[in-house]
Amino acid sequence: MSDKYISLVNGGVTGNLAKKLGLPRPSVLRRQVTGAPLVTGPVLVLGGTVGSGKDADAVAQILVSGELGDALDVRRSADGASSVRWGAVVVVLSEAVHPDDLSAPVRELGGVLRALAPGARVVTISRAALADDAPAVAAVRQGIDGIVRSVAKELRGGATGNGIVLTSATDGEVPVTAPSVLGALQFFLSAKSAFVDGQLLTVSSSGGTTPASWDRPLEGRVAVVTGAARGIGAAIATTLARDGAKVVVVDVPAAGESLATVANQIRGTALQLDITAPDAGAKIIDHAVARHGGIDIVVHNAGITRDKLLANMKPETWDSVLAVNIAAQLRINETLLASPAFVDQPRIVSLASTSGIAGNRGQTNYAASKGGVIGMVRATGPLMAATGGVANAVAPGFIETEMTARIPFATREVARRLNSLQQAGLPVDVAEAVAFFASPAAGGINGTVLRVCGQNLVGA
Repeated sequence: MSDKYISLVNGGVTGNLAKKLGLPRPSVLRRQVTGAPLVTGPVLVLGGTVGSGKDADAVAQILVSGELGDALDVRRSADGASSVRWGAVVVVLSEAVHPDDLSAPVRELGGVLRALAPGARVVTISRAALADDAPAVAAVRQGIDGIVRSVAKELRGGATGNGIVLTSATDGEVPVTAPSVLGALQFFLSAKSAFVDGQLLTVSSSGGTTPASWDRPLEGRVAVVTGAARGIGAAIATTLARDGAKVVVVDVPAAGESLATVANQIRGTALQLDITAPDAGAKIIDHAVARHGGIDIVVHNAGITRDKLLANMKPETWDSVLAVNIAAQLRINETLLASPAFVDQPRIVSLASTSGIAGNRGQTNYAASKGGVIGMVRATGPLMAATGGVANAVAPGFIETEMTARIPFATREVARRLNSLQQAGLPVDVAEAVAFFASPAAGGINGTVLRVCGQNLVGA
């Protein structure tokens, strides 16, 4: 499951040869290491002029204060800092009301792109374009989406570009200081978002809370992860446990040995269960409450593929994928939403797929199920709002797993390189995004999908 090409093109002799031959040279991505700084250098905050750009000043103050875990070295201008290698650039555009307002901050961003440190981050903060906006306001806000996606494709050295979009809520406009804005900013700046690139994450309310500790935001929470015996599921369980959660790992009895190993490693408990059983939801709740005193987070990771061209697909091939990947989740969620045990700011995080967004040849059944997941979280989120709960989905692209390791070499290489970072993601990249959605800081993000795909160049 390793990508030896990355090692070769970043090595001494082979790296020089690759450079001379003009071969693609994907960077080694910066990933989360306990105790490592949030960013790799000073942070430049652009937007408005100092003292008059209210939102930009507020964001700069937050970064300086250490509210995101580290007290950062923050500058409001790149003037006189020609030798600085920037760890991040935060472009605050939430007060822009006309496309002309983009000119100064975006040109300033362009002026420092060559001075970004390896693994740097570019993050925009803007407001959503709404149907009742004035044309100029809608134009500038929608235009920022294009900026984020384009800049992300220009970055090099493992740097990524993403955006936080604030929308209007029932309790008024979401401020740039809302907990979920800070949570999303912390996630995008950190190494946890290594394989998230070119994405725009919408914050739809001022809900959520910033954690007492960014290192252990899930302290005191109980999480359930399905399909946790190996691969991405095991990585999710391990990451949630790292963040402080007590974790119940669930998988089919045939995977019992591997499941027990994961449970022992994270000091959680194992539940052998067929999630398509009618009483699966009740058994999950009963186990979590009996063994850990409650249930706060459910991660629907279990899934299967039975790829076949639609013209050749048998009914049982179609039905089995839909049963596991979406029907089981719907049934379990109905039980969770009716349970008095699942009411303390609960979180549902489902695994979708870029196949469910862009489609994939030979995966009509899989794409239907994963597209179904996206629709499900969009409709489930509002049902959870009364308890402070949210439902969201993570859509992985090409991830290094046992399953993708079986893809023929040439096809696998093409799939690995067709994204802005020119490499596949790792299971932990998906797990970090799931952990963020499971955190208290994500309480203002509801019914959305975050792609973990390195900004696939194919599809949406």
